[in-house]
Amino acid sequence: MAEAIQQADIAGHEFLAFTLGKEEYGIDILKVQEIRGYEAVTRIANAPEFIKGVINLRGIIIPVVDMRIKFNLGEPVYDQFTVVIILNIGGRVVGMVVDSVSDVTTLEPEQIKPAPEMGTVFSNEYMIGLGTVEERMLILMDIDKLMSSPEMGLIDKAAA
Repeated sequence: MAEAIQQADIAGHEFLAFTLGKEEYGIDILKVQEIRGYEAVTRIANAPEFIKGVINLRGIIIPVVDMRIKFNLGEPVYDQFTVVIILNIGGRVVGMVVDSVSDVTTLEPEQIKPAPEMGTVFSNEYMIGLGTVEERMLILMDIDKLMSSPEMGLIDKAAA
């Protein structure tokens, strides 16, 4: 029942599609504050490897997470397509490095399938489901849940 409610909540919503490696992912566009080109970050001592460092965004220091490193998707390559998606989650601003951003897609209920149960690097607890758009398949991420997870250590659970 909860799954049906969750799917109803996201139906007709817009998702920002982005790539990590060969896969395409989608996150709720309402969580996205802006999209920026990748720029050098200031490394923080003793931070987990997936936290690339911090950047100064118009006077606000924000942590930047490299999703390729987080999900063990091979050595990240930073090129002209690499972008930082600036997210606003629970009032906290966080940057997320991805390989590229493709488009914004509106998904209706019939286009969203439940996530299959499987032991993958990308935990099912961070998946909303799979969105299908013609021949494309988007792995829909619960970006709130992922960024506020204890393992990320970025956002206080109460704030998200």
